[in-house]
Amino acid sequence: MTFAPRVLPFGERALLVELTDVFDETAIGWARAIADAWEAAHLGRAIPAYASVVLTFDAETVAPEQAERDAAKLLAAGPDIAWAIPGRARSPDIVEIPTRYDGPDLAEVAERSRLSIDELIALHSGRTYTAYFVGFLPGFAYCGRLDPRIVAPRLDRPRERVPAGAVAVADGQTAVYPSPSPGGWRLVGSTDVAMFDPSAARPTRIRAGDHVRFVPA
Repeated sequence: MTFAPRVLPFGERALLVELTDVFDETAIGWARAIADAWEAAHLGRAIPAYASVVLTFDAETVAPEQAERDAAKLLAAGPDIAWAIPGRARSPDIVEIPTRYDGPDLAEVAERSRLSIDELIALHSGRTYTAYFVGFLPGFAYCGRLDPRIVAPRLDRPRERVPAGAVAVADGQTAVYPSPSPGGWRLVGSTDVAMFDPSAARPTRIRAGDHVRFVPA
């Protein structure tokens, strides 16, 4: 059965735009573009994910029906909407994360991948990632994609506590844990860069759409 993109109510002040049931680069870019277009038109805040986006609106000044019509127009423009946004929201920031490759799973990931530790570090630090979206924890940015030579399935049993600043990989993605928490990703390094600071003007260090580089320290 073919999935049809759709706009759904999501509470009293938001809409959920579902694009596809397939996670790929086109869907990610489409979700990001709809979010940018919504915010560029000053319709409200937008929260993109892999293949969907939540669009918020001011229910005191905008009727839900009008918000749905506005969202439907953006959806109808298709994935190429990214190139048709006048005054697009911001350009992606480039965020560099100084990284010590000292994680407890580093050797195991290298062995699974049939790489030396130096080769694994070179592959992980040798590309620029895109932050797909921020979720799970405040400041936890899902970044991809890993080099396909890196084999890193999630742990069968998550750790009860992962320290803040742990650099992790899993299922083709990489991330930094912003605060101590349980976690099932494989830990390959660590950083002193704060991923989330609620007192800062920009609380989240990495935002959806940013480009991220891990720099060996």
